Formats: sequence, structure tokens, C-alpha cells
Amino acid sequence: MAAIPLKPPEKSEFKDQVYRRACRFYPPRHPEYFCSTRRFCPKNVPVKQLTHLDARGEAHMVDVSAKPIMRREAVARGEIRLQRETIRLIEAEQIAKGNVLASARLAGIMAAKKTGELIPLCHPLPITHCEVNFQIPRSQDRIVITASAKVSAPTGVEMEALVAVSMAALTIYDMCKAVDNQMRLTDVKLLSKTKS
Repeated sequence: MAAIPLKPPEKSEFKDQVYRRACRFYPPRHPEYFCSTRRFCPKNVPVKQLTHLDARGEAHMVDVSAKPIMRREAVARGEIRLQRETIRLIEAEQIAKGNVLASARLAGIMAAKKTGELIPLCHPLPITHCEVNFQIPRSQDRIVITASAKVSAPTGVEMEALVAVSMAALTIYDMCKAVDNQMRLTDVKLLSKTKS
């Protein structure tokens, strides 16, 4: 049976589709994003400059030498989903590789101290404190990982907190992969960052 060729949308119909999709992200309460014909105009949308790109669009490390040294703290969180039986084995310390949470905590702290070596354009920071904590909710289907990092420096420490969470989760995955092949890392995000 011969395939029936699809008719391409008319030009005006295509514009209407673009307009409707644009309204989802840039609703009419932002009229500056639209031209006089009420059509969405991408050139009117402000784009925040990416600090890790120079004027030619090439990657470079941001110069923070002129910024003042301040006390900074960041908190990040993430989850690793596991089967309930895996959670039971972790709590009973019956995973063959050893104490899962203790190993994951050390891995997270060590990774936070190495963040500048892991992420190409991240400044190497002499962090003054890093803490990694775990919580197992009543649902017994995940481990919630929270990490905080502190530093006195001219730039923030959020990447260190995020790396600590990520590495702790990956360590749990590595130690439990022999008994659980359905684990999933999810919802890694920055909760807060402060400076004083």
C-alpha cells in the first residue's frame, strides 16, 4: 500500500502554531515579547549572558579576582530510588561491599573537595566544611541525600554541594548494583546558597 504524503501546514497555520506554543512560555502578560501583529518575536526575548562564554562564544574561566572574599554556603539535595529489599539490606549492613551510607558520605565529601578538578571551568575552592546526610522516608523506596558546603572565597560553593550529592548517590549505586538493577538517580538540585 502506497504511503500517503502528509500535507505540510500552510504558512499562516504554522505561524499560529508557533504563536500558541510561545504563549505557553511567554504569556500575553509580557507584551514586549510580541510584535505589533501579536506574533511572537524571539529577538524581543531577553537572554541572560552566559558568564562562561567570551565575546566570541568560546568557553573561558570567569575572572573573580576582583570580587571580595565572603563567607558562602550552599545546600543541595538529590534522591536515589531503590527497591525496598535493597533499603532493608542497607539498613542491616548486609551489602557485600560494606557500609553503604558511610562509604557514600566519605565519597561525597571527597568529591566536593575535588570539584575544581572534575568540572573544567569551576574554580578550585578551599572549602572549610562539607556535610552529607541521608534520610530514608517511610515509603522505604528511596534515599534522600542532602549536602552542604561552606567556604570563604570570592565565588560560590554550589557546585561543591551538587557534586557531593551526585557522588554520594553514585557510590550507593555502585555498592548496591549487584542486588538492584532498577536504581535511579533523580531530582538533584540546589536548595539554597547564601553569602555574608
